[in-house]
Amino acid sequence: MAKFKSISLAIVLLVCASFTILHHGWADYDQTKPTDFKAKIEDLTYENPHVLAKVKYNKALTTVYLAPVTRMESRGLNADMVKKGTTIRFVAYPHKTEKNEMRAERIFVGDDKYELR
Repeated sequence: MAKFKSISLAIVLLVCASFTILHHGWADYDQTKPTDFKAKIEDLTYENPHVLAKVKYNKALTTVYLAPVTRMESRGLNADMVKKGTTIRFVAYPHKTEKNEMRAERIFVGDDKYELR
């Protein structure tokens, strides 16, 4: 029985550790270089753990990480407001090592501002 508990605990710890490795923290983004730009959403993944928008930035397809779905919706955003083809103003930080990746601090849909952090 003790061996079963030890194996179960090890499995739980491995699962938890794997999710920690996959988490996109703010430390990976250069917060000293805020980038303010408008772009049309080329593709959108509206699901957890983060909403992802693919946009053209400096002629390259760039992935912009937005907030989790629950945070987006609690701030008044929904999938119809950020759907493919919508032009949005982003205030985002570039990833420190990934060339075409950013994380949005806030977005503007029309005249409305939405804080994502």
